[in-house]
Amino acid sequence: MGQEPEARNVCCQIKDRVGMAAHRALVSLALCLLLGEQTSGKNDAPCQPSKWNNGYNRFLKRHLPSGAPSSVDHNEWEKFIKSLGGCDRPTQSFLRPEDLDRVRGVCSEKGGKVFKDNLCISQQPFTFVTVRSTPGTCGIRKVERGKEAPDPGL
Repeated sequence: MGQEPEARNVCCQIKDRVGMAAHRALVSLALCLLLGEQTSGKNDAPCQPSKWNNGYNRFLKRHLPSGAPSSVDHNEWEKFIKSLGGCDRPTQSFLRPEDLDRVRGVCSEKGGKVFKDNLCISQQPFTFVTVRSTPGTCGIRKVERGKEAPDPGL
């Protein structure tokens, strides 16, 4: 026996809200950790450049690739993600290209603050686009803009 249609609908709405909250938390954590990896070369002080920039460079490649669409048009995003070869990732988040200097600034006194050890987090929210696709096909299911504020408890 299945659930009544109304109960299933409420259940799906709750799952969507929980999923979005988890995704936003993940984006914040990824930004914090991956930008922090830029400084994970055991520096004497946090938020300082490191010789090991693999995490930082990977973050830029995944979340700030050149040529990202500025719209939320599904066709533009499908074409773009196919060009990146990223059809295997069902959920992807992209920061705005004009925020590159702000991303770099997270590891400075003006743009970031120490979270833990060598990890720095942004003091300002970032606007991003989340693209959800069907794995393996690059068929775009959803494109939406979001804004993530830093956790005030950090």
